[in-house]
Amino acid sequence: MAEQKVKLLGFWVSPFVYRVIWALKLKGIDYEYIEEDIFNKSPLLLQLNPIHKKVPVLIHGDRVISESYVIVQYIDETWPHCPLLPQDPYERAMARFWADFAETKLLDTAWLGICARGAEREKAVKLAMEAVEKIEEVVKGKKLFGGESIGYLDICLGWISYWLPVWEEVGSVQIIDPIKFPATSSWMNTLLHLPVIGYNLPARDATIEYCQKRSKDLYESDWFKDKIRLHLHP
Repeated sequence: MAEQKVKLLGFWVSPFVYRVIWALKLKGIDYEYIEEDIFNKSPLLLQLNPIHKKVPVLIHGDRVISESYVIVQYIDETWPHCPLLPQDPYERAMARFWADFAETKLLDTAWLGICARGAEREKAVKLAMEAVEKIEEVVKGKKLFGGESIGYLDICLGWISYWLPVWEEVGSVQIIDPIKFPATSSWMNTLLHLPVIGYNLPARDATIEYCQKRSKDLYESDWFKDKIRLHLHP
C-alpha cells in the first residue's frame, strides 16, 4: 500500500499545505503536486473533500485524506521510517495537545490581529503573545521540539517560523519578541535553516503581498466578524 502513487492538492501559500509537504519530504516520498485555486475550487477538490472543501488533500492510491494534522499522522504511520511522532504514548499525546493549542490559541488569534484594527488588533496580539508564553516553556532548553531531530510538533508549528513574521510585517505588530521569547526565536531560526524547511517555502515577497490583500478583504467579511465574536468577545 505504501508504494502506491501519492498526490497532494494544495495552495501555494497555505501553511497547512506546507506541513504535508515537509512531512513528505522528510520521509523521502515522491508525490505529484496539484495546485488548487481556493477561490475557484475545482470539481476534483469538491469531489475529494466535499465536507470541508479545503486543501490540503492527500491522495494515496484510492484513499483520500484531508485535514493537515490527520494527513501528517497518516504519513507517519504509513511510512514508519524517520518517525515524526514520539514513540512514548504520553509524549505523543502531548505533541498532539500542543499542536492543537498552537492552532487554536496562536494561529487564529495572530491572523485575527493582522486583519483587525485598533483595540481589537491590540487584544488579538495580546492573546497571541500569551499563547507564545506557553509555547516558550515547552521549547525552552531544546534545539527543536523533537529534540535533536525534527519531529511532529516542529512540522505542525513550523508556520510560526515563516508565516508569523510575515503577518507581523503586514500588520506592523510584534508577537515574537526575541528578548522575551529567546527559546522560541532560537527554534524558529534553527528550523528555517533546515534544508527540508528552508528550501520548501513560498517566496516571501509574494507571501507578503498575498497576506496584505487577503487581510484587507477579510476585514469586512462575515467570517471575520464571526471570528472576532468567537475569539475576542466570547
